[in-house]
Order: sequence, then C-alpha cells, then structure tokens
Amino acid sequence: MLNELLTQKFKDHFGENPTLLVRAPGRINLIGEHTDYNNGFVLPAAIDKAIYFAISPRNDKKCILFAYDLDDSYELSLDNIHKSEKNWANFLIGVLAEIQESGKQINTGFNLVFGGDVPLGAGLSSSAAVESGMGFALNKLFDLGLSKLELALIAQQAEHKYAGVNCGIMDMFASIHGKTNSVIKLDCQDLTFEYFPFDFPEYSLVLCNTGVKHNLGDSEYNQRRAECEEGIRILQKPFPQVDSLRDVTIPMLRSQADKLSPVVYSRCKYVVEEIERVDVACEALENGDLTTFGQKMYETHEGLSQDYEVSCPELDFLVEQTLNLDTVAGARMMGGGFGGCTINLVKADVVDDFIESMTLAYKDKFDRELLSYKVKITNGVEEIQEIVEKAS
Repeated sequence: MLNELLTQKFKDHFGENPTLLVRAPGRINLIGEHTDYNNGFVLPAAIDKAIYFAISPRNDKKCILFAYDLDDSYELSLDNIHKSEKNWANFLIGVLAEIQESGKQINTGFNLVFGGDVPLGAGLSSSAAVESGMGFALNKLFDLGLSKLELALIAQQAEHKYAGVNCGIMDMFASIHGKTNSVIKLDCQDLTFEYFPFDFPEYSLVLCNTGVKHNLGDSEYNQRRAECEEGIRILQKPFPQVDSLRDVTIPMLRSQADKLSPVVYSRCKYVVEEIERVDVACEALENGDLTTFGQKMYETHEGLSQDYEVSCPELDFLVEQTLNLDTVAGARMMGGGFGGCTINLVKADVVDDFIESMTLAYKDKFDRELLSYKVKITNGVEEIQEIVEKAS
C-alpha cells in the first residue's frame, strides 16, 4: 500500500513516525463539461486513485517537503514563503501561503512526505489532489478550523497564484467533498451541492487515456469562453435577465439565431443543452436508470465533438468503438478536450475483455499505446487513522 510506503519513507527520512496520514483522491466528472464557467452544473466524484501525505509538526519554522515519486525534496521557512524553481513544490507552497493569507496562523514548521497513484496527464486532477490534501493535512495538524469549502477555495487560489493555472473549483471541490457510491451535483453559480447515488455494482467505470494532448487546448479553451461571452452579450439585449448561459433556454436561443454567428450559436446551444442534461442525468440516477444516464453521456460527447468542437480524432474513435457494444451503457470524452481520457460505463464482468479490445483497436488505428484504468467512487480527502496506529 502506498500509505505504508510513505510512512516508511517518512521514518527513514526524518527518523520518526508521522503524526498524521491523509488520503486525497483524484476526480472524474460523469457529466457536465464546460458548464462550470457558464454558471451551470457539474457532476464529479472522487475516485480510488489518490495522493497520500505523511506529516508531523516541527519545533522550528522549517518546512521540509519530500516528493516520494520524484525522490526530491525542498525546504523553506514560514518566515519566507515564496515560489520555488521546483514546480512540484509550488502546489504545496501555494496552499501554505493561502492559508497564511486567510488569517490562519501556522506557528511551527513541519516535515512532509507525499506521493500517489493518480496518473499524470490523464485528466484526473492530480494537482487538485495535492492541493486539497495539503490543505486538509495542515488544517488537521494545526487545528485551524477551516471548513471544507474554505479548503477548496484555498486550493483553487493556490493553483491560480502559484501554479499559474486559472482553473475552476470543480476539481478541488470533488476531491474534498467526495462520497463513496455518490456523485456530486455542484452548482457552479453559488457552490451549493447535493449528492446523488451512483451504486451500480454490475458496472465498472473505465477510463481510456489517449495519451495525447493536442496543442490547441489552451488557446481553444480561451476562445470557447470568449464565444460563450459573446453569445451572452447578444442575448442580453432581448433578455436583460440573462447573466450567464445558465439563464438561457433553447427556445430563447433559437429566437435569436439570426443575431448569432453559426459558431457562437453552436457553442451556446451545447452549453444550454449540457446544463439540462445534468438535470436529466441526476433524475435518472435517482430512479436507478443507468440506460438514460448512459444515453446522456453519449449526447454530451456528440455535443462536445460537433457543437463545441473540443474533441479530437483519438477521443471520437474511442467513443465510436463503444456504440455497438451492449456491454457499455455510456461513454464520452472527459475534460477540457483535445486529448486526455474517455470515461466508459462497462459491464463489470467484461472489463478485461473491453480493455483488451480497445487497446488493440487503438493501436491498430493510431499506432499508440492505450492506457486504461478501472476506478471506483470513494470518499473525499480523509485521515487514515488505522495506518498511523499500526506504524506507531
């Protein structure tokens, strides 16, 4: 187990057992893509791929950080918190800085070892797991009294200011608020949320990682945001109550089709339909209706590919391979687009066969290796008490 390996590394490195062990999961998003910055809904969940932390307080102002997976360390003082030339350290330093900025005081340093099994570059938010776990660990170790929402907002600001990524809050929110066998319907307008059951033991969640990230990603992401904002500006003239695409319906959009460029119309159409799809998908989960839920996943992918145009040949190919498989309830690309993973709802008893056939087909088509992961929905960030007891 990774937590046991980290505990041993901590003992080897610092000559004592850690005071606290923490598990911070990566996340998936079942449905609700590119809706977050349009004040819509998302439907993420925490998963059993995680970053683990072993930590103890010190008697001085030193903070010694050790990255288990990189076999690298970094040291700083609480009296001089600043960005590091080591990029991995900035995700941790940023959280420490934002906690201090919030007015909470950490008066002594700490020793920390962290590492995990969240695949890098697969769209499972390893950075959010690092930030969320760091915040949780410091909050627990120093009894700071920060709420889960405050920890998520601190993690988001750390990524903005120290990692240089202007991300939304979904990744951190899911890592912190996750619940076993449940997905989180998060309202990105006011950050209220509710849990919906996702307990289908006859099905497994399988991620198929294309292993590609097309360079269009960042510029096209900014372009999509700009196109949505243009649509809002035009729609506000006849509908002054519109503040975001959350406030728009398809009939409203159609009534202004001649005022919108075809591209802007398509972008807005996708977002408005996707926000509605999240509602329908949640209703399906309440009714135990995985067929409808899977159908909405396919509709999401079609919208992302055709209307929002953020897919790529590799992602489209992987989803197309599942369309005629009665062992797959639903599939779609997951994440910002132009690469990354597809997420698939696969009959549990054929997962190995599914992965094998997808791997062969992908290799034959693109001459690339397909990495696939079976994941389970788990609790969010939590303390691992039993390992601490065993190690002490």
